[in-house]
Amino acid sequence: MTATAPAAHLLTPEVARRRYATVCALFWFPIGLYVPSLVLLLGERGLALAAVAALLSAQGLTVAALELPTGGLSDVLGRKAVLATGGVLCLAAFVLLGLGTAPWLLITAILLMATSRALASGPAEAWYVDMAQTHSGPDAELRSGLSRGSAAMSASLAVGTLLGGLIPWLLGSTGVAEATGGVIVPLSVPALIGAAVELCYIGYVLLRLPEPPRPPATLRSVLGGVPGTIVSGVRLATGERVVRKVVLTTAAVGAALGAIELLTPGRAAGITGASESGAVVYAGLATAGFASSALGARLAPLVARLAGSSGRAVLASLAGMTCGLALLGVTAPGDGQSASTPAVVTGILGYVLVYLCLGSAGPNENDLLHHRVASSARATALSVQSLALQAVAALGGLVAGVLPLGPLPLLLTAAVVGAGALMWVRAVPDGPPPGHPDGADALAASAASGEPVAERAVGREKGTR
Repeated sequence: MTATAPAAHLLTPEVARRRYATVCALFWFPIGLYVPSLVLLLGERGLALAAVAALLSAQGLTVAALELPTGGLSDVLGRKAVLATGGVLCLAAFVLLGLGTAPWLLITAILLMATSRALASGPAEAWYVDMAQTHSGPDAELRSGLSRGSAAMSASLAVGTLLGGLIPWLLGSTGVAEATGGVIVPLSVPALIGAAVELCYIGYVLLRLPEPPRPPATLRSVLGGVPGTIVSGVRLATGERVVRKVVLTTAAVGAALGAIELLTPGRAAGITGASESGAVVYAGLATAGFASSALGARLAPLVARLAGSSGRAVLASLAGMTCGLALLGVTAPGDGQSASTPAVVTGILGYVLVYLCLGSAGPNENDLLHHRVASSARATALSVQSLALQAVAALGGLVAGVLPLGPLPLLLTAAVVGAGALMWVRAVPDGPPPGHPDGADALAASAASGEPVAERAVGREKGTR
């Protein structure tokens, strides 16, 4: 009998991990580049601050509205096609941001960016898990790859944010605006660099992310398959105990992030006494936060080994995040008050601790998630998770905005994240649920049919796989 050659789409776990991390870095680095200059660029192009705020709110709402449809599209059409489409839209958005001067071009760019973000929110991770489970079975080790991808995303955001703040400053006296008749200004250069990186991302997705063959998709199959996949994902997210915990925990974290992102810029300005220098401090804090999140993600497998399981690691990470939020809360000055130096230092430590623990929690949560979701609904489940984060983050920022300045908003979010941590006190098993030879497929079938799946909470101590 002759040996069968391995399938062309089958990659070893190490190669799949490396390619997944590369895709994460290539997509998120350009995002980091344009973030520091976006609001200022829109203002320089003639948009009033109220119009900018409305446009950014529309961006968030567009991402939220498209999360489930784009996740379902990935599960029906395939990961590569959706990722490449998102890259093309992101490329167009960067070009319009870098060269567009009319308000309608800038508005189009922001909406294209939102659509791209929705398309890219889950397919890359779903691709990696598909590869790992195709190679090693449903009990494949996922934490190390999820950790590497999350760390690559956070690190690329950190580096991109830092460079995105420095590039306009370095180009401020070069006369680039005069030389181009105002079409290109220093604040628009990061977006143009982002467009060049986006070309590399599209090429990498098309050439380096193999997929198993899928049946040819027709308009009828897409229109019929996407809604069913969305319903299946929502049922799974609300009906399966561990997946429900992951979604609720993500929502709790979203409340904290919404409050932090709203309150930190003003707090930074209060430290320096001026909005301009406060913006520089905030950019430094954001970079430190992304770097801390990258470190936490790289430590996620170690935290799971020390804690004994992914569920225990999530509990420890959320407990640490609660402590960081409490430190931010107790050191927050009230309206019109100034913070002392010890309070500022303690607040910075709290900020770093929040993002360190956020990075540690994510890969361990998703390790549990992916062992309970089949490939046919994986991107949809990730979209449900992302939708929970974004919706509650918007609500958290709204609530924090109407509360009086001081400790109260952050202490309330600390309580919310602490409540999320308590959901993980009861042990949950790593790997596919016990009693099922292929827990992922069994649970996906249950979600699609609406029938309950019998579960047993089994505390299983795990060492290195």
